[in-house]
Amino acid sequence: MSSNALRILLLQHIRYSARPPSRSFTTSHIKHINLAAASHYNRASFSTSRILQDDMSEPTGLIAKSGIELLTFGTPNGFKVSILLEELKAAYGKEYAWQSINISKNTQKQPWFTAANPNGRIPAIIDHDRGDFAVFEGLAILGYLTRHYDPEHKFSFPVDSDDYSECEQWMAWQHGGIGPMQGQATHFFRFAKEKIPYAIQRYVGETERLYGILDKRLSNRDFIVGPGRGKFSIADMNSVGWINLAVLSGIDISMFPNVEKWLARCLERPAVKKGFAIPAESTMSNAAVLKAREEDPEKKKEAEESLKFLNECKEKYGYKFSSP
Repeated sequence: MSSNALRILLLQHIRYSARPPSRSFTTSHIKHINLAAASHYNRASFSTSRILQDDMSEPTGLIAKSGIELLTFGTPNGFKVSILLEELKAAYGKEYAWQSINISKNTQKQPWFTAANPNGRIPAIIDHDRGDFAVFEGLAILGYLTRHYDPEHKFSFPVDSDDYSECEQWMAWQHGGIGPMQGQATHFFRFAKEKIPYAIQRYVGETERLYGILDKRLSNRDFIVGPGRGKFSIADMNSVGWINLAVLSGIDISMFPNVEKWLARCLERPAVKKGFAIPAESTMSNAAVLKAREEDPEKKKEAEESLKFLNECKEKYGYKFSSP
């Protein structure tokens, strides 16, 4: 079976469990992966130069000797880093390597991984050109990579500029808002075994409120930060993976036309497309979920029932959208 076929098989076999909610859409939402396919997939696609590994084993340590090594998986937090690395590669020729960390098998809890990230979560990077310096947490990684490898500020801003401060603010807003709130919305709405109406309307509603804030920000801008109508930067990369998960989270993105147009602009970028394909294209993106519903009557029916239940949850607690 080809590596591409195994990638597809891997993603088709994702199942979900109802573990206690985490602060983001990571391990607590992705379980029971077909392990044979996952093992092959994890090792067959190691880097941008496609260095092949032992196909039937999980990563057991760092492999690269130079450059940036990314440890990641197909989540919104993982995609933000692979997108930046692809942008840096396109702009400056900055090569990097990556390993797929199967979070359903708790590879990220192994000692070799927690040496890079004590929190045991993806993503993490190791900069082999700077004494094997490790960086974890998406916000910190985006800042680190642009400080050291974006000298022309193509995706960042000079540290003494107001745009730099605005970029920090919007990135902090995402980490404290959309990330954890949408993560909880996705968990309670889609994956929790026990459907709790209050939790569902609470987190979906708060996510809608945050989308409303972003929609207003983008009312006269193309991108989140930058002079004039803005420029594509790490502020956009930081949020785009989450917004591209809106449908799965119970968010009607058409309520937020400026966000919808911004997402389309981001997705048009070749490096963004490549970043979203590491380690593989997600079956949970807006486009993938909507396509699956169009092609599968059963999934369409499930979606309609879920939406009906979501609206009932909102009505039960008198939820009315407002933002901010």
